[in-house]
Amino acid sequence: MVRVETFETYSCREIAGSRRGRLSQHAYANAVEVSAFFLADGRRISVEAGWDGERASQHFLRVLHRSACRRFGTVLGPAYNAAHRYHFHMDVSGGGFCR
Repeated sequence: MVRVETFETYSCREIAGSRRGRLSQHAYANAVEVSAFFLADGRRISVEAGWDGERASQHFLRVLHRSACRRFGTVLGPAYNAAHRYHFHMDVSGGGFCR
């Protein structure tokens, strides 16, 4: 892997759908949204196209997702809900919430 494509890190906002007005980990700059990975051979594997795409892309993304779950406190991806269908949310909060 030579590059990771992201689209949101710091954003002072509440957790989407939060009824208690809790701030998102993005509000503390503790989270990142990862949308794609660029490989040394020139391929771009996006979460949106690859999660349910060709077998090699599915395998690559699922391995990365499992690996992220061991390193971050919260990891959310396409299997979590429709809002995460096109990216992985990774943050340093929590104690192992991985979906």
